[in-house]
Amino acid sequence: MLKPEIEDGQASLADPAFRADVVSGLARRPRAIPARWFYDRRGSELFEQITDLPEYYPTRTETAILETICSEVTERVGKGRAVVEFGSGSSTKTPILLRCADPSAYVPIDISGDFLRASTRVLAERFPDLSMYPVEADFMRPIALPAAVADSPKLGFFPGSTIGNMTPLMATDLLRAMRASLGEGAMLLIGMDRIKAADVLVPAYDDAAGVTAAFNLNLLERINRELCGDVPVAAFRHKAVWNDDRARIEMHLEATRDVDFTVDGRPFAMAAGDTIHTENSHKYGARDARILLRAGGWTPVAEWTDPDGLFGVYLAEAQAERPAP
Repeated sequence: MLKPEIEDGQASLADPAFRADVVSGLARRPRAIPARWFYDRRGSELFEQITDLPEYYPTRTETAILETICSEVTERVGKGRAVVEFGSGSSTKTPILLRCADPSAYVPIDISGDFLRASTRVLAERFPDLSMYPVEADFMRPIALPAAVADSPKLGFFPGSTIGNMTPLMATDLLRAMRASLGEGAMLLIGMDRIKAADVLVPAYDDAAGVTAAFNLNLLERINRELCGDVPVAAFRHKAVWNDDRARIEMHLEATRDVDFTVDGRPFAMAAGDTIHTENSHKYGARDARILLRAGGWTPVAEWTDPDGLFGVYLAEAQAERPAP
């Protein structure tokens, strides 16, 4: 295939971490690219559409839980904390917390700058008196928060079971990075999806309308656009499977025929049936969730679920570490 011409220096402007993850991910076996690279502007927009799909139960279930427990959360954490959200504010869940928590400030953190700024503008219109300090950053690492909230007590907010996208080791590292960013005495409100039947889980990640498929395939479009790739997107299909041994949904991009392509000037080849592993969505039992939080340096202090036990919301505190029980 002919390598596409570089326009306006697009390759040189690509995120170096994106380039490194894609090139190394396509070279390794099995092939895999971290899920965080889904979220360019188009990917973020598609994910917002996914959350409204009838098959995708997590968003509506977690939203209903938050509406039910918000006043109790506020009683437990107190008003006036700076709410630090790891990921751009959801149009449905974030306002619920901001309305009842009466925060001193709101700090959304997201790797997608365009989507971060757009979502912050929307929330600023709804909460004109609330100081907002968007931070474009990868929250997988400790982040220096804006000076304006440095001395404020903090409430971390991580809804959507995004923690499930990481392997348990990565999830533990993320929770520790959050603890380092927020500081001792901070609290964390986090959503985690629960283990359930595969016939409920798989459709949530392979919807009839094909929105999740478009979301997955958009990663290839982004690679072509930002890394001067010539990946034949039409030669790939979206695939979602339940891995019971690892308690997770896996999303893959499967080649439907033999393909050769280049990315960033490097050649790659895939045979029909080969896949690129693009996302995990781990599911946790209630005890599993508490163990994960403790491993990440957080002490669970409360938990809630819906009447059907589909989803869990947990409140945890960054207490002083101690070497023994």
